[in-house]
Amino acid sequence: MTRVIFKDLEKSELAKNAAEEYLSEVVQKFPDLNGSHYTLTLSMQNSPLQAGPDLFTAKFYCKSGKYKGVIMQRSSSNLYKALSDLSNSMLERLNRFGDKKRVKSIKKARKDKNLTVNY
Repeated sequence: MTRVIFKDLEKSELAKNAAEEYLSEVVQKFPDLNGSHYTLTLSMQNSPLQAGPDLFTAKFYCKSGKYKGVIMQRSSSNLYKALSDLSNSMLERLNRFGDKKRVKSIKKARKDKNLTVNY
């Protein structure tokens, strides 16, 4: 279940659709995300006190499921660039996250096996 939140940024159907499109590409590669609850926060940082470009941020947070606790954030001068960077980075992060859990379970199984073997 996808939830898109706008923070310090005017709500836009175009931005929401773009965010859901980028996330759907990630979900296609990681089908375990289908049943998960996750949030995508789109924000803009603009300081009225300092001159400079706006900074758009896209932040992904998975609240449940296999990838529970995965947080990723990317920023750029363009919202769509930030979304693109986020989706590319998420592919790598989710792949590593799954590998890390698999390696830990194998390590635990080996440790349990070594404890029960008597020499």
